[in-house]
Amino acid sequence: MVLAAILGAAVAAGVYWWYQNQIENQESRNMFLQSEIKKLDDQIKEIATLESEITALRARQQAVEDLQADRNQPVYLLSELASQLPDGVYITNVNQNNQTVEMQGMAQSNERVSELLRNISNNTPWFTKPELLEIVAANANVTAKDVRRVASFKMRFQLLRSADVKKAQEAAAKAAEKAEKDAAKGKANG
Repeated sequence: MVLAAILGAAVAAGVYWWYQNQIENQESRNMFLQSEIKKLDDQIKEIATLESEITALRARQQAVEDLQADRNQPVYLLSELASQLPDGVYITNVNQNNQTVEMQGMAQSNERVSELLRNISNNTPWFTKPELLEIVAANANVTAKDVRRVASFKMRFQLLRSADVKKAQEAAAKAAEKAEKDAAKGKANG
C-alpha cells in the first residue's frame, strides 16, 4: 500500500512536472510571439509614417508641377484677352485670384460687351464660365471737349490650367477621330 502511495505520488509528480514543463514552454512561446508582435507593430508604425511622408512628398510634387504648369498662365491670359477683345472694347482693370479673373472695362456699346462675352465663352480653350457682373452707362472723356457715352462693364470668368486645357483638347481630338470613324463606317455600310 505504501509502495502504491509512493508510486501514485511519483506518477502525480511526473504528471505535474510534465504539465509544468508544457506551461513553461507555452509561456516562452507566448513571450516570443509578444516580442515579435511588438516588432511588427513598430514596423507598422514606421510604414504608416513612411506612407504619410510619401503622401506629403506627392502633394509637394503635385504643387511644384502645378506651379511649373501655371507659370505661363499670365501669358496665356493676356494673349487670349488681346485676341478675344473686339474693336471698341477697352480693359481698365484685370485682377486674378487663383483661377478666377475679374475684369473691368469700357465699350462703345452693349453689343460690344456681348460680343466679348461670346468670344470668351466660345472662341478660347483657356477661359470658361464668363459672367457679366455689371454694365452701366458712363461718360468717357476722349478730349477736353469731346465726351462720349460708353458702357462701363465688370465681368468674371475662370482661367483654366494648362493640364485642363490639354485634357480638353485631347478629348476633342478623340471625339473628332471617333466621328470620322463613324462617318467612314456609315459610308462603307451605306
